[in-house]
Amino acid sequence: MGKTRERNAQEICFMFLFVFFLCFTCDGFTYANEHEILLSIKASVDDPSSFLSNWKNSSLFCTWNGVSCNSDSTYVIGIDLSGKNLSGRISESLFKFLHVETIDLSNNQLSGGIPENVFSCSSLVHLNLSNNNLTGWIPGGSLPMLEKLDLSNNFLAGEIPSEIGSFSGLLYLDLGGNALVGQIPKSISNLTRLKDLTLASNQLVGGVPSELGYMKSLTFIYLGYNNLSGGIPKEIGGLILLNHLNLAFNNLTGEIPPSFGNLTNLNYLFLYFNKLTGPIPKTIFSLKKLVSLDVSDNFLSGEIPELVSEFQDLEVLHLFSNNFSGKIPKSLASLSHLQVLQLWSNKFSGDIPEDLGKYNNLTVLDLSTNNLTGNIPESLCYSRHLQKLILFSNSLEGGIPKSLSHCRSLQRVRLQNNRLSGHLSPEFTTLPLVYFLDLSSNYLSGEINQWKRKMPKLQMLSLARNRFSGELPDSFGSIKLENLDLSENDFSGQIPPSFGKFSELMELKISQNKLSGEIPKELSSCKKLVSVNFSYNQLTGEIPETLSRLPVLGNLDLSMNKLSGEIPENLGNVESLVQVNISHNHFRGKLPSTGVFLAINSTAVLGNNLCGGASVTHLPPCKEIRSSNWWFFGTALAAVTFAAMSIVVFIYIKRRNEADEKVIKRMESASDGGGEWELLFFDQKASTFLAIDDILLSLRGHKSVVATKNMQYFVHEVDLNNDPILKINEISKLRHPNVIKIISICKSEKGRFIVVHEYVEGKKLNEVMEVLGWESRVKIAIGIGKALRYLHGCCSPAGILVGNVSPENVMVVNVKDEACLRLNPPGMIFSDNTKCLVSSAYIAPETKDTKEITKSSDMYGYGLILIELLTGKTPIDAEMGLHENLVEWARYCYSDCHLDTWVDPSLKVQVLKNPNQTVEIMNLALQCTDSDPAARPCARDVVKTLESIIRRSSALCF
Repeated sequence: MGKTRERNAQEICFMFLFVFFLCFTCDGFTYANEHEILLSIKASVDDPSSFLSNWKNSSLFCTWNGVSCNSDSTYVIGIDLSGKNLSGRISESLFKFLHVETIDLSNNQLSGGIPENVFSCSSLVHLNLSNNNLTGWIPGGSLPMLEKLDLSNNFLAGEIPSEIGSFSGLLYLDLGGNALVGQIPKSISNLTRLKDLTLASNQLVGGVPSELGYMKSLTFIYLGYNNLSGGIPKEIGGLILLNHLNLAFNNLTGEIPPSFGNLTNLNYLFLYFNKLTGPIPKTIFSLKKLVSLDVSDNFLSGEIPELVSEFQDLEVLHLFSNNFSGKIPKSLASLSHLQVLQLWSNKFSGDIPEDLGKYNNLTVLDLSTNNLTGNIPESLCYSRHLQKLILFSNSLEGGIPKSLSHCRSLQRVRLQNNRLSGHLSPEFTTLPLVYFLDLSSNYLSGEINQWKRKMPKLQMLSLARNRFSGELPDSFGSIKLENLDLSENDFSGQIPPSFGKFSELMELKISQNKLSGEIPKELSSCKKLVSVNFSYNQLTGEIPETLSRLPVLGNLDLSMNKLSGEIPENLGNVESLVQVNISHNHFRGKLPSTGVFLAINSTAVLGNNLCGGASVTHLPPCKEIRSSNWWFFGTALAAVTFAAMSIVVFIYIKRRNEADEKVIKRMESASDGGGEWELLFFDQKASTFLAIDDILLSLRGHKSVVATKNMQYFVHEVDLNNDPILKINEISKLRHPNVIKIISICKSEKGRFIVVHEYVEGKKLNEVMEVLGWESRVKIAIGIGKALRYLHGCCSPAGILVGNVSPENVMVVNVKDEACLRLNPPGMIFSDNTKCLVSSAYIAPETKDTKEITKSSDMYGYGLILIELLTGKTPIDAEMGLHENLVEWARYCYSDCHLDTWVDPSLKVQVLKNPNQTVEIMNLALQCTDSDPAARPCARDVVKTLESIIRRSSALCF
């Protein structure tokens, strides 16, 4: 018996020692193995910020950046590399750790597919790969321990794996912002512990699974921005813990389920942009915790009951673009937290509730396009926080409340198309933050030149179609004015010359008044003027020749006045001018046969004493003067005029030649092995300051700027496949604010070529793209377009071709965000291979095949720049998943994805305020990159389209 006990004790001791030894060796193996795994992970990624710099063989990995270990520092339990600007692919090694619980690689630039072994790490609890450029499909698998899975905002495709239902421990699942297709798998209902479900911004189809009703732990559901159809399952009403429900931007039909009234914890309900019908169920009004309700853009109908008073926590109510009718509930005025109320485009009638705004905290009120009557309540701005007041297209009467004159928070006011009358309070025009004021199409009256005018933010002012009278004021209290419409009133007197100080003005309409006097020549200072309408007035005098200096003037209407004299010949040379109406004046002489006058409609020249012009005008031919006396007098006058003009032209040409005369210099260089250089200058001043040794010294120091005592210049060395000297005469004469001039070409006896450009204070577009806001990007797009318009159509009959329209050749001027296109001699190839690669990525497919550069191929490069400005992606570094290139990806996104899945993430906040503008510009970009060169628009049409989009967006934006 004693021997047996002794033997058992020995066996137990041996087993203990064995287990101890095994654990010790396993831990040692684990440590060494995980050390190697971490190093292989580092080897698979690019780390430009050197965050992984301390991941080295010689150090303890538990001290490495982004690595966390257990308390004994023997194995890895967490890897956090989020937001470290990493690129490359995710290594399979990442999922070979035995004890890792958390892996976070979110907010990087990682690409390629998700490794097949991603779900092999049985200890994994949290996995976050969101906000990368991952492609391919979501691998199948099962991880019962996993609580958080976030793969959102990538480019993942394919269907949601049916195995997703086996992840029984999941609390958080986010697959949104990808390109997933197919139906939502019913197996997802097995995730009974799930609290947060996001599948938004994909291409999912089919119905919303009624099985969601089994997932009683859900607090957050976001299935918006898909192609889901069918009715909303009533079973969702059983999810009593639900806090947030978003089914917006789908094709859902039927009525809102009454069972939603059971969602007593619901704070946010978003059903907008579907095809829902019927009334809002009365049960909805029992949701007392509701903070935001948005059912806009549906086909809902019926009246809104006074039960809306139950929403005591409501901050945002969006019912716009439906078929609601009846009166606006008076009880809305009792909602003390209400900030945003948008009921526009419905059939509401009756008065605006008298106390609306009195007890609310309104910041936005939009009741436009309804059938409202009565007066505008005095109480709307009692909160002193009202920013946007939009009441247009109703039948409101009475005056504009005096209380609004003290609403200093107001920024946007649109009261047009009503029946408002009376005078404006003088204080109304001193509101400091108002940038958009539209009071048109009412019965307002009074003299506006007596107003106090202190509206420094004002950009758009329309008083059109009212009964205002008196003289026009010299100022409107703002130098930022872009659109001014005073047409169809009773204004008299002259057009103030001070209007020429409105440097930002794009549209000026003062037609159908009683204005007299001459057109101020000072208007030529308004360099951004696109549209001018002075028709139906009593203006006299001649058309100022200075109007031809307006570089972007597109529409000019001077009809029905008393203007006289001849039409300025150079007015036809305004390349942007597409529409002119000079009918019913006292003009005489020959109609110019240039530009817009070549295709002017005959009705646009009627009622004058004009002759000549193109055949479409139906004007009589100009008669020759046959009287000998008139002939003698005319000849003498012509001789005197010719002599005077000859002197002027001689002086002009002499001065121009001094600036533009080509100068050839030969210089010996002591740098880079010596030798003779021939320098061809297109700027005489530069030839006196610039020496070849200065240029070579800059290049040797890897600098792109050479500085002399008086000037700075850009320099870069190029390879040329032919002699440029014979082909640069036209390029050397170019003068345009969006084109960088070539100053000199330097050629060595050894065959080296160096190009010198004028210096522009700024950076290349590819260097500043990431920090540019939306307005700056649009401005740059227009600038490049104008440069191409000038080069393709204005410099010579054949036009100048760029050949490499890319961000590398676009300079963004500091502060102004103006774009300047850098030209290079024909036949130029960058000697820097990287630059060559960048440029080649922007070359049209047909040019790569034929080696022939055309205007259409230039437009292809421009289209790629537009796509890059919109998406933040470049054609050389962006992973496009299943798509062949950036253009194909953009075309797919445009047709099949929602805006917020493809627009540059840094622009989302700005862009989503005006999504139509972004979509229209993407449409233009895709036209420019059409595979058929003949289908691409010309530069002139592109600029007109862009400017039209911007003007339209400015006018329609709320």
